[in-house]
Amino acid sequence: MQHENTMEKIISLAKRRGFIFQGSEIYGGLAGTWDYGPLGVALKNNIKKLWWKRFVEARSDMYGMDAAILMRQEVWQASGHVSGFSDPLVECTKCKRRFRADHLEDKKKCPECGGLLGDEKQFNMMFKTHVGAAEDASAISYLRPETAQGMFVNFKNVLDTFHPKLPFGMAQIGKAFRNEIAPRDFLFRTREFEQMEIEYFVTPGEWKEKFEHFRTEVWNFTKDIGLSQEKIHELEVSDADRAHYSKRTIDFEFDYPFGKKELYGLAYRTDFDLKSHSEKSGQDLSYFDETTKERFLAHCIEPSFGVDRTFLAVLTDAYHEDELGLKPSSNEDGSPEAGEKRVYLKLSPEVAPIKVAVFPLLKNKPTLVEKAREVFEVFRKQGGAVAFDDNGNIGKRYRRQDEIGTVLTITIDFQTLEDNSVTVRDRDTMKQIRVSGENLERRVSEVLAGVKIFDSF
Repeated sequence: MQHENTMEKIISLAKRRGFIFQGSEIYGGLAGTWDYGPLGVALKNNIKKLWWKRFVEARSDMYGMDAAILMRQEVWQASGHVSGFSDPLVECTKCKRRFRADHLEDKKKCPECGGLLGDEKQFNMMFKTHVGAAEDASAISYLRPETAQGMFVNFKNVLDTFHPKLPFGMAQIGKAFRNEIAPRDFLFRTREFEQMEIEYFVTPGEWKEKFEHFRTEVWNFTKDIGLSQEKIHELEVSDADRAHYSKRTIDFEFDYPFGKKELYGLAYRTDFDLKSHSEKSGQDLSYFDETTKERFLAHCIEPSFGVDRTFLAVLTDAYHEDELGLKPSSNEDGSPEAGEKRVYLKLSPEVAPIKVAVFPLLKNKPTLVEKAREVFEVFRKQGGAVAFDDNGNIGKRYRRQDEIGTVLTITIDFQTLEDNSVTVRDRDTMKQIRVSGENLERRVSEVLAGVKIFDSF
């Protein structure tokens, strides 16, 4: 019950502060779809930028891709999705609701109305559509259920264009779609989602070494985005539970409020995909090694990251209620007083949608507002994520910024007009200190970069 209450609070905060909205909400919503609001987009983009920086920009062996969502049906036939991408489905004979059989404790009784459940059958999760005006079998296509195949079918194009030497990889961030029988747990299981995936091609003899390399890199990425390391666990997937294409898989699980669930995956796909597409298409997708003069099919290591699951992990990990049971007061100085718990998002500066907020102490004092605007413009022109906030009293502004994870707030007060110093407040500790105007940019930058902690000002 406590975990359910936590998720309810997080979902409420996400909507109230403009992170996540229900898809098609004004029409009653569409299950399994969510819309990212202004702060949600900013947080999600920060996650994707950090991923792209680590896995593409910082490497010389990775090639970026952005393949089409719609692909020929032969792609999904060759990959095994048409014949095997399904979940077990049961339907209630009374209320006609459908459920995933493997998510039910009692596979004979409907969890909604108590009616009798029908026989289990397989349900293909791909969204089927038709390309063009015709609606015959030749026009069938699918909304891709994963981004991986777009890289496999472009393997030869990258070889012919850039002539890379093994090992090398292809990386892509993009949307994928799965017609989930029972979407659930907020952003965790949805029908439309975004993936960050790598297909890293190696010689058959070096897969173990590269597998361990990416195993370490996955952990490094969790540190980049500020996830609590003790909440992440590795699970060696058994032979019976691995995907048909995988010879070895490690799942990286995260302690969500609703339980320990898969966050990322690392799979050794062997040469399954290139072999299947080579046979189905009739194209030669082999690699010729100039050194050994051998031709063979490259093997593949696949680190797979869900953007939405990462977003959810970051959001739930950052959610804090002040242990002191304090809240910002309505006093002008924003000092805490006893009352309801203060809620704040302890986001890493790397992912926080707003890093700095600038306040005039009073919005009806033109001199304070003018000076606050001046400071705001300084940080805005640096390209940083900065907000200007003069709505409500200073205590309410602190509370609002805490709830969206703003790292530092800068208040322009009457002393600022005298000596050009400002009040800087730390989100996590609520400590406030005076900083001189000439040192403000440098010291704020140091805190955001993690060079100095707040107490060092």
